[in-house]
Amino acid sequence: MAKGDRRNSRIHHTFQALNLHPLGYQTCLESNELPIVHHVKYICDLPESHRFPMGKFPRVLECLLGDQVITDKQVWAPKIASKELLCCVHTEEYVTNFIGGKISEKDQRRTGFPWSAGLVQRCRYETGGTVLAGEIALQKGLACSTAGGTHHAFPGYGSGFCLLNDLAVAAKHLMGDLNSRKKILIVDLDVHQGDGTAMIFKEEPDVFTFSVHCGKNFPLQKQESDLDISVEDGTEDKEYLSEVQEHLPWLLDTFHPDLVLYDAGVDPHREDELGRLRLTDQGLYQRDLYVLQTVIKKGIPLATVIGGGYSRDIDHLAQRHSIIHRAASKVRSGENMDCNPMMEMYGKQRDRL
Repeated sequence: MAKGDRRNSRIHHTFQALNLHPLGYQTCLESNELPIVHHVKYICDLPESHRFPMGKFPRVLECLLGDQVITDKQVWAPKIASKELLCCVHTEEYVTNFIGGKISEKDQRRTGFPWSAGLVQRCRYETGGTVLAGEIALQKGLACSTAGGTHHAFPGYGSGFCLLNDLAVAAKHLMGDLNSRKKILIVDLDVHQGDGTAMIFKEEPDVFTFSVHCGKNFPLQKQESDLDISVEDGTEDKEYLSEVQEHLPWLLDTFHPDLVLYDAGVDPHREDELGRLRLTDQGLYQRDLYVLQTVIKKGIPLATVIGGGYSRDIDHLAQRHSIIHRAASKVRSGENMDCNPMMEMYGKQRDRL
């Protein structure tokens, strides 16, 4: 059997197991293992030559299961985000037009995606996944989705591969009502500024947006986050991590969030096709580990999404995206933090091939 055939077979059986597994909210809450939020519909068909790496979403889960980082019993499948839920952030007109396929050619070019019913379904499940990860985190302290981070979507339009702003919808929903208001900190370490999220919460005192991004990268016209840290092209591990270390503890101590939503984008990586920074695998791991430990040591619930990452090598990209889940699993279990998870994961990848 060829490599590709073996991989497709593994994916098929993984998805089949998840579809048949009697997943439930109670199952997730009773376990002390890291909850992982995933849905088989996080993926949809795109034209063959399309540059967006859609295949990374199922492959991330395959990496985690194949390397025995998680078991299928840790996986929770979200519900599709309702129109009502989406309208807590997006305009009713935009949501109606997006779901109904009334999106102009100009708007489709701005998002980078040709409209399809499958794309709508994918985005709605992805948004539901981020909301569910936040809900579980509030109960269990930590949860990770295998998608999410669509921070360029605005209330009335999509942009830059982002059609629904899952982070904003989750934050708005999880804030609750005036009688039980929660404060949400969005830590966005994707290489691109989360301009849609920044604009949406510009006047919202109970949501704080913190972004570390490449200043000369997309979007060219930035919005104003509550705290923007712009780094130069070519920034490497040490300098990048020092920026995060300088600001995150202060934010936690002054804003006092009830929940942190963490966009762990891997596009700051030196091999990313759209990144322009120079982080290594180990640099991403140290970044994620630092965010996880710093937040959790203060007793603050944390939910993660995978954010951006762009490469034609889907296998390596999926491994890169899985770094956040590997770091979270170690934090959750209290394992030795000094071992190199990249050596482990690439060694296991070679064994599988």
